[in-house]
Amino acid sequence: MIPAYNEEGRLAGTLKALRVYFSGQRYEIVVVDDGSYDRTAQIARSFGCRVVQHSCNLGKGAAVKSGVMASTGDPVLLTDADLAAPISEFPKLEAALARGADIAIGSREATGAKVCRASFRRKLAGKVFNLMVRSITGLPYRDTQCGFKLFRGHVARALFSHAKCSGYCFDVEVLVLAREMGLKVEEVGVEWYDMPGSKVRMLRDGWRMFVEAVKIRRSFAGASLLETIGTSVQGDTFWPG
Repeated sequence: MIPAYNEEGRLAGTLKALRVYFSGQRYEIVVVDDGSYDRTAQIARSFGCRVVQHSCNLGKGAAVKSGVMASTGDPVLLTDADLAAPISEFPKLEAALARGADIAIGSREATGAKVCRASFRRKLAGKVFNLMVRSITGLPYRDTQCGFKLFRGHVARALFSHAKCSGYCFDVEVLVLAREMGLKVEEVGVEWYDMPGSKVRMLRDGWRMFVEAVKIRRSFAGASLLETIGTSVQGDTFWPG
């Protein structure tokens, strides 16, 4: 599942890599065109992807939710359009699910991680943000924002059906929901390359992400799980199988 906004310059290379890697296997690629004004959707369709289109730019969190809810596969892999974590790292996440995890999150900080080409400024910004997230939410993970995550299919769709964050902090919200649901999450060190063309702007988006993280913390404070996500969710439609 790939969220994409004006990614005509990078998407084709990523889709080629995915098609080669998964050749001979049953798979689907869902691309969410989040209000792009370039050829993102046309390129995705030319590779036979299932394309979900937003009429305007709603934000990365909204795009990921649309894509996950449109997915039918098991497991569900979330990856970015630039494939900053190479698809060759996929078996590491698969192994975590085989060990019993419900969710495997790629990490640039966990044991075994290898970060290439990232500037000192970007590395520092990432460490500061993750420290802030851990302080605000109590999540134990060293890297919540790496765009390479693997979910059991029913877990992904259950989580994202309740996700509300439309911005970059959607990862934090989903991991808080996972904690509240009692799901098992394993953080896995992966190889990651700082790719040119990032849409994230440290000052502008950093402030927005801080505000989003505070809102996520407040949305769970003092509320039981069912009060937070709604009492209509019961039984096997909610809890992991």
